[in-house]
Amino acid sequence: MFIIAACVVVFLASLFAVARWGGCAVAAPARQEETGRMPVGEVAYRYVWWVTVAAVGGVGAGVFAGVGGRLIMRLLAATSPGTQGRITEAGQVVGAITVDGTLALFIFGGLPAGVLSVILYLVIRRWLPSGRLGGFCFGLLLLLLASTRLEPLRPGNFDFSVVGPGWLALSTFGLLAVLHGMLIAAIVGRYSQSLPLLAAPLRTNDRRTIVRYWPLVPLVVLYPLVILALLVGVAVVLGSRLVRNTKWWRSRRLLVAGRVLLVAAALAGLPSFVSAASTILSAS
Repeated sequence: MFIIAACVVVFLASLFAVARWGGCAVAAPARQEETGRMPVGEVAYRYVWWVTVAAVGGVGAGVFAGVGGRLIMRLLAATSPGTQGRITEAGQVVGAITVDGTLALFIFGGLPAGVLSVILYLVIRRWLPSGRLGGFCFGLLLLLLASTRLEPLRPGNFDFSVVGPGWLALSTFGLLAVLHGMLIAAIVGRYSQSLPLLAAPLRTNDRRTIVRYWPLVPLVVLYPLVILALLVGVAVVLGSRLVRNTKWWRSRRLLVAGRVLLVAAALAGLPSFVSAASTILSAS
């Protein structure tokens, strides 16, 4: 009972964050010098800034995904009394809420989803609408393109034939996917507005500024993520030395092309989503 109560509190707090910060735009640090090539140190510090923002958004959205998934599965178990005690695809017992099972859901389900989603959001955010609509559109993209191919609406998951009804699973998990995208936009937008850019040399920074980068500390124990972040960082620094003109990245032509591609991707994913939804509805 305590686990469910804690999940409800976190879920409501996440909804509050969406309502409060959903319209916050990502505030990237201003360049120290408007002309000329950006110094290597500034490129590196800006990259650390983006990694920190991504870490906060990824963990926040990952916890929400795990909490939301746990609450929905509890709801579906309650609406399927004849299935109590059966084993799910993940090896869990229907109706049993355990600490181990909840942690596993967070670590292996929610956090990877949060990290991958926030990276995708930071890449395509400039092609999304501004304000709250941007978060909603991103959540809709996740629903159409990822939810039926990965989780939580993968039609091959036999859990949909165990618990139900199908319409309830489809609607609740679909709403969770959209809210997941909206929460990422809210957290990233809000934290980016409060995180200052580190200055060189590092010792000249105020202690309060350095403390704001605390989300990087947990990443130290996640060796694959650290190695990946370092490799990408080296690529970013080298790329800043090779690319002389970045005006094309801010051009209107690229903006229009990116939005056209996003709309095309959503339309291309719609038939697959409809097929998966039909399978889930007929499975229960």
